[in-house]
Amino acid sequence: MTTQLFNIGDKVSVLDDAIDGVVVGVKNTEITIETTDGFLMTYFVKELIKTNNSNDLNSFIRSETLVNKSIDVLPSKNQNAPKFKSDKIERGVPEFDLHIEKLVKNFRGMNNFDILNMQTETAKKHIEFAIRNRIPKIVFIHGVGEGVLKAELDFMLKRYDMISFQDANYQKYGLGATEVYFKQNVK
Repeated sequence: MTTQLFNIGDKVSVLDDAIDGVVVGVKNTEITIETTDGFLMTYFVKELIKTNNSNDLNSFIRSETLVNKSIDVLPSKNQNAPKFKSDKIERGVPEFDLHIEKLVKNFRGMNNFDILNMQTETAKKHIEFAIRNRIPKIVFIHGVGEGVLKAELDFMLKRYDMISFQDANYQKYGLGATEVYFKQNVK
């Protein structure tokens, strides 16, 4: 994974929470930020993304794993055929796990309504972040369970005009994930 460099004064957002702030301290892999509410919070590098320019996906792309693949197309029968190389860059798609144990440290005092509310609010914050930062696709991992969270996600996603969604790749996620695509306005 590529290590993203943070400098004091960089604007950042927390990936798994709707927290924005400015970097005020850097120590090894830990970054201290001052949130927009004035709180000092410390995160690991992998939990943050730079948001200095909200229209520039380069900061997002650098924070994800980049794989620069050169794909050799080998001829099947004719060994003298030329080899073709592709300069395609495969970018990591942001995945957000909505399982409650991934969202809070201790959920013992929460009832089912509170848990579902926290999960849907977290999903909504990630959707709004992706829209603001023009991220073309994200994946929500919701699990299979009884299907309550999936039904709530489907209901919420249908309310957005600029979003289309479908079940995520079965081989990678099974039945427990949804891919969300954001239609970009071309101006």
